[in-house]
Amino acid sequence: MKAIVYVGPNKLEVMEREIPEVKEGQILVKVDRAGICGGDLGIYKGLHPRAKAPLIFGHEFAGTVEADGKVFKKGDKVTINPIVSCGNCTPCNTGNQHVCNTLRLVGIDKDGAMAEYVAVDENKLYKLGANVSDEMGALIEPIAVAVHSVREPNYRPGDNAIVYGAGPIGMAIALVLKEFGCTNLTVVEADDKRIGIAKEFGVDVRDAKTLNLEELKAEKTGGDGFDFVFDCAGVEPVANQLIKASKVRGKIVVVAGYKKPTTFPLNEGMFKEVAFEFVRVYRDKDYEIAIEVANKQPLFEKLVSHVLPVEEAQQGFDLLLTPGTGAMKVLFKF
Repeated sequence: MKAIVYVGPNKLEVMEREIPEVKEGQILVKVDRAGICGGDLGIYKGLHPRAKAPLIFGHEFAGTVEADGKVFKKGDKVTINPIVSCGNCTPCNTGNQHVCNTLRLVGIDKDGAMAEYVAVDENKLYKLGANVSDEMGALIEPIAVAVHSVREPNYRPGDNAIVYGAGPIGMAIALVLKEFGCTNLTVVEADDKRIGIAKEFGVDVRDAKTLNLEELKAEKTGGDGFDFVFDCAGVEPVANQLIKASKVRGKIVVVAGYKKPTTFPLNEGMFKEVAFEFVRVYRDKDYEIAIEVANKQPLFEKLVSHVLPVEEAQQGFDLLLTPGTGAMKVLFKF
């Protein structure tokens, strides 16, 4: 089978690999679409501490079951929850398997789904509706990240929110917020092409390069600041604005993974008694809700900017690693 393989820092190859062996409790899935995640970019750069070459990339995918399992049948359209928890540590035993002490992921700690076939644990599969497109199916994982980011800090309908960063996760969070009843929503982005794309989602988008935060707060919150501040950017200039954007006793939700150490004006946080909440991946319930909202909201599919053949793997990664391309979610077609 063809597979996109990490072979070393800043190196990938499209190569022939053996179809994976199906072990007890697993099921073989024929991959239809697989997406590039920010985590995959980190692996490609050689920055992920656990990913070891050679490794097949990919944990965002949709596919078709190849043979009957105990629950799933041949031909079922599916996606996967790619996290692997130990089931024995304190987080796992207290309902927090998504932050297991030894959390592992398909496509990072074991071969992933950027291949024609992938063998996965059947109990991690989710059935997709017959009307769900291959592209939408491959978006369920990032949508689940967005659902988790909104549910975990207890967002309530009617709360206002500001989202920094109009990349795939930022825009997925914006759409989930709208589905959850947010009518006072602002997205802030610096990249001109992404600003243009974000406007197609029907949200209020502001250019970070010319933003006057105090004027925005006065306009959207009467000067109080936002109930929820979502950081989907992960860069120093945004880190310096998060507390300023928050209301007194507001919630700042850090979704982005910071590539470099950063500083926060913590005294400002103390004066306002803001709460920082950091989120990671998703719970099983978040996955179920992600599938529900994907079925209801076709705008999610606009997150996909490119669908490329597997032979153009290098181009796909380059699109996301090159500033100014406007690339959002890049999928590979198998």
